Amino acid sequence: MSESFPRGVAELSAGLAAGDFSSVELTRHYLARIANHDAAVNAYITVCGERALAQAAAADARRAAGTAGALTGIPYAHKDIFCTRGVRTSCASRMLDNFVAPYDAHVTECLDRAGLVMLGKTNMDEFAMGSSNESSYYGRTCNPWDPGRVPGGSSGGSAAAVAAGLAPLATGTDTGGSIRQPAALCGISGLKPTYGRVSRFGMIAFASSLDQGGPMARSAADLALMLNVMAGFDARDSTSVERPDEDFTAPLANGVDGLRIGIPREYFGAELDPRVGDTVHAALAELERRGARLSEISLASAPLAIPAYYVIAPAECSSNLSRFDGVRYGYRCADPTDLTDLYERSRSEGFGAEVKRRILVGTYALSSGYYDAYYRKAQQVRRLIKEDFARAFDTVDLIAGPTTPAPAFAAGTHVDDPVTMYLSDVYTTAVNLAGLPALSVPAGFLDGLPVGLQLIGNYFDEGRLLATGHALQQVSDAHRAVPPAFA
Repeated sequence: MSESFPRGVAELSAGLAAGDFSSVELTRHYLARIANHDAAVNAYITVCGERALAQAAAADARRAAGTAGALTGIPYAHKDIFCTRGVRTSCASRMLDNFVAPYDAHVTECLDRAGLVMLGKTNMDEFAMGSSNESSYYGRTCNPWDPGRVPGGSSGGSAAAVAAGLAPLATGTDTGGSIRQPAALCGISGLKPTYGRVSRFGMIAFASSLDQGGPMARSAADLALMLNVMAGFDARDSTSVERPDEDFTAPLANGVDGLRIGIPREYFGAELDPRVGDTVHAALAELERRGARLSEISLASAPLAIPAYYVIAPAECSSNLSRFDGVRYGYRCADPTDLTDLYERSRSEGFGAEVKRRILVGTYALSSGYYDAYYRKAQQVRRLIKEDFARAFDTVDLIAGPTTPAPAFAAGTHVDDPVTMYLSDVYTTAVNLAGLPALSVPAGFLDGLPVGLQLIGNYFDEGRLLATGHALQQVSDAHRAVPPAFA
């Protein structure tokens, strides 16, 4: 298979269906690209070559038998936060470096059932805590557009893999922007579904009321195909929402004529690079030319999202990560003198600096005497944020703005300045606090680096989000751009 193979999933699916190439050939092609290029990106923690080729052969047999689905035989990259039976699932942490999952996450089961081919497990910020993919135990992932810059986080490995052509599809998780932010910085599309749309069973928890799995791909159309497979009720997840099955590709042809898009004035303040604002406005103007109606709105509580998020998320992480104690599984320190020494050294040696920072913040916020002042207050602010969005959706259909305040920043810039790092999620965290769906699509480029447009929808309105992203991608080639080093 030549280097000029189709990059879009729909084209790959059509090629498989027509017999232009087999899934085994396609999988070998991607495995060869990983072998040739991943050293420059570090997108993968584990590559599953033999497993992938066996899955590809099974997919080819399904196509020959006439039982294949749209994505049968399509390779994908799996974020290393989803448990995968028989495969190391590390969460990019020393704590789980030796953990081989004994069962599959619900998302893994869905993808296997549909016949997709898992190329490997992708790099990420440790336990999904970070905005730059620099906190991984396995080293940072590089942005394919400029290896000296970050790809975003925590799903930076998945975003970089798709951008560099090391996989046509990838899974991600989004706790405060961790699908949308890396999608924007790497020039691909990423969808954070409504909370409860995709099961969290087998997805290693960071902050349980915020975490949500979702798809990452080049285009909104490809995201729709993948969401068809990932979404669905799962009784093993108490927060999973039972809804009728939907075909998310069906609304793609709806267009945006008459669509009411609100633009929050708070998203275009001093923290935004004005050139990013201009790029986003140019993309929105394309939607306006296709019939969308733009209007300015206000989300008054928007400035409160970051402080509320960085109380709630660390509080939940301090609880979720208490299970990693050196006793049951995962990293254990050498030669502990007693139980206390086992706990202290296993956790201090097994966790990285960012994870320990968030555990400490969260434990403090939940402690006696501070719970009401911090955690309870943050939850009250969370309610205000949800109410702001609810009022906005009384007058508009979607909300639009930048995904990030600036393009990808240089690696190492914010490692010692966590507060500045946290501010890179200034436009994304409110969506998770409210549980809403949101989409990031490429809006254009600035100094050769991608800029993302974020579209926020009402609950379970993923179809309209994807249709709007698709409409933009009918008149824009930004999502088709390929980093020169990986063309």
